Formats: sequence, C-alpha cells, structure tokens
Amino acid sequence: MTELHGIYIDHHMTTPFAMAQLSAKIKPLATDLARSGILLLATCVRVEAYGDGAALRDIDSTIFSGLSYEHIEGPAAIARRLAEIASSAHSQILGESYVGHQLAKSIELVHSKVPISQVARFALDIGRAARERQRFIASFNYDQIARHIIADRFADGESPDRLYVIGAGMLGRGLIRSGVGERFRSTIVVTRNPKALRKRLRRYADIEVTPMRPEEIGQEREPRSIVVIATADVDGEYEAVLQDVLLRLEPRTIVDFSSIPALSDAAISKLSYVNMYSGEFLQFIEHNNKQLAPKLPLLFSDIEATFRTVQIHLAAKET
Repeated sequence: MTELHGIYIDHHMTTPFAMAQLSAKIKPLATDLARSGILLLATCVRVEAYGDGAALRDIDSTIFSGLSYEHIEGPAAIARRLAEIASSAHSQILGESYVGHQLAKSIELVHSKVPISQVARFALDIGRAARERQRFIASFNYDQIARHIIADRFADGESPDRLYVIGAGMLGRGLIRSGVGERFRSTIVVTRNPKALRKRLRRYADIEVTPMRPEEIGQEREPRSIVVIATADVDGEYEAVLQDVLLRLEPRTIVDFSSIPALSDAAISKLSYVNMYSGEFLQFIEHNNKQLAPKLPLLFSDIEATFRTVQIHLAAKET
C-alpha cells in the first residue's frame, strides 16, 4: 500500500480545451491500464493515473511524456485527492454531479482486490458524502444550463416543438431523466444504436422518448426545435453527418456539451450554436462558481475531518 503513487494534469494547469484534447486521446487506454492495476481517471478536464509506483513509471514516459504534471505519493494523499475530486471541488463547474459517476466507472475497471481500487472506493464514498452534507451542489449543472438557454430562446410564450438530444450516454440519459424536455411536444434521442437505448431506458417507464438514427432527422426545417449535443463520441465521419442534418433542420439553437466541440463554428455559421467555450456558457459557469467558491473551505474541512475520524477509529482498534 505504501508504494502507491499518482500523477495528474487538470484544467488548473493548462487550458480546458487542451485538457479535453489530451483526455480524449488517453481515455481509450483505461481498460488496458486497469488490467495492470492502474486506475485512470480521464474526464474532460483531467487525466490522472494512480497505482503501484513501478507500474506508473512506465506510463510516465508514454502518456505524460513531455507534459508538466503533479506527482502524489502514498495512500492517504491519494485518497484525499480522489475524495476532493469526487466532491466536485476540482471540477470546472463546481458542485457538478457527473464527476462522481465518472470516478466510479473508472474504479469498476480495476480489480476490487487491487490496493488502488480499495483506496479509490473509500475516497469516492467520503467525497460524495461531504458534497451532500455541505450541499456543495451546482446551481448550473448541465441540465439547468440547458433549461436556461431553452427559456431564453422561447421567452415570449412561444411553444417549443421538439427537443433533440444527440447521444445516449451518461450525460444524454441524465438530461432526459432531468425532465429538460418537458416543455417540448416530443423528445428525440439521436443515437447510432437505438436498440441499446431502448434497453437502457426500460427501467424508466415514465420517460417518453423516440430513438432515431442520425440520418433519420433533418427531413424538414424545424425552427422551433432545440438540439442538445451530449456526446464526446464524434469522429470526422459522424461530424459530417451531424453537420449535414442540422443545416437541413435549422433548429432555434444548438447547445453543444462536448468538451471538444462536435461542430465547427465556420461549418454552421448560419445557425445559433452554443458550446462550452462560448461566452454564454462561460457566464453560467462563472456565476455558479462564484456562489460555491466560499463553501470550498468547509468542504475540504469536512473531508479532512472524516479522514481524521477514520484514523482515530483504526488506531483505537489496533490498541
């Protein structure tokens, strides 16, 4: 356990866009690294690797080669770092809920008996509990941002037509479950695998959505519809398909939650397009973070107090 190490880069150390590009490049390695006992946490604003020090030296010279990164050593320091991440204290959107799910999915890839898995599970529970106790919860999470943009685009009592959610992954399903489409006549989930989406949504009997393949949309103009892009899985071919159908659809607005924008501003210059680097989106993040930043000391203190309590408890058991 004492040989556990970690190396990490996050959006505080470079630009969010550069971080997103690195994460997209590294993320596919997670499963292979997990087989060798390495926990890889690659989100849109961080790339972090934890495990046995000897194993980490191998990826130090590959994944992190030529990059400026931070090093962390020992199970206690690693657990604190991961607990703070799980609490969303280091997220670009303070208080957001997705990072805890992302950490949990990363942990699932590593065998449960591997030491880093045990440390990470412990940290995840502590971070999530501290977030709830301190009510460190974003006022502008992704679904709330989508709601505000929709409300702005239909501010005069005009009725929206359809909501198109492109992507059926964690974010896409989260947006659907949040009820963000309740103002719309119907919600269309655009996915390349409608069968898999239907299977995932079976347990949500109260959610009414219509799965469609990308090429099935955009048959006519829909100026009272909104498109939300909620997937990072957009290669060049898929981008071309989306660009083509959206230009035909001509929705009121496209809201792109991809850490690497799925579309280029030039390609859809005639359309209203908001991505995570647009001024409108950044204003939501800034407002949210100003509200939550004063709570950070309390959140860190809560996490530290839990660690002290656990240490005292363990010490008492050993005597």
